[in-house]
Amino acid sequence: MIYLRSFQLSDSQISNPHIYPYNVFRDKDIEPFVFSPITVFYGNNGSGKSTLLNIIANKLSMRGQENATSNLYGTKNYYDAFCFECSYCLGEDELGHKIKCLPVNSRYIKSEDILYEVKKIQQKQVLSDGMLYDYVKKGMTKEEARQYLESKEGSRQMEYIMFAQEKYSNGETSMQYFDDFLQPDALYLLDEPEVSLSPANQVTLAKEINNMARWFQCQFIIATHSPFMLGTLDAKIYNLDSKEYAIMKWSDLENVRYFYNFFKEHEKEFE
Repeated sequence: MIYLRSFQLSDSQISNPHIYPYNVFRDKDIEPFVFSPITVFYGNNGSGKSTLLNIIANKLSMRGQENATSNLYGTKNYYDAFCFECSYCLGEDELGHKIKCLPVNSRYIKSEDILYEVKKIQQKQVLSDGMLYDYVKKGMTKEEARQYLESKEGSRQMEYIMFAQEKYSNGETSMQYFDDFLQPDALYLLDEPEVSLSPANQVTLAKEINNMARWFQCQFIIATHSPFMLGTLDAKIYNLDSKEYAIMKWSDLENVRYFYNFFKEHEKEFE
């Protein structure tokens, strides 16, 4: 399904070369991005892939959008001005009718959102462990303390924290996060979804994204430089490191070639 057909970045030029976000895309030969069911923005650190996703989210007023700060020069908000100057075209439904708005489940999921969820789980675990320690110090056995924390009274003292549920690793928490938020019939902008995931889980997530795009009427626009995601996703890949934002094969990308050359140099160690 194609909910967002294309997106055109502003081509306006301003005199100050350092003003964000104009400086991110300055001197780039930018044609409109034309999207597939899965589209990837690839680039190294500082390439602007996260900025690009956030601009799209702002222009489309998507859940999860984040307004830029530190972008005021005088009285003009340059970030909002840049977003206003961008344009987009929505896709068509299965009957060929122009889509008038995005599905309500559509959202922009940032790497910070995932890390926040991981941190929240960790903080709950710290509180639970701390209360367990305090009750043992007061004379309870560990088993008695655990039973108390799992009782109604103990649960009230811990507010919404349930000790038995807070044993996920960072990666497991991330996978659970995607299970909870990725629903059928929606457009998703994902910023570095590989955060906290092992290579095996990165591949698992990429396969799930492929399935959701193929069978569950989802569209994905993903910012990543993970070779495991790049090599598994059935995606159109824009290379944001190139001047013209070229469409490339995953195996030709610099970051992927770096991994390939690294393992080739150490090939004998695997024999």
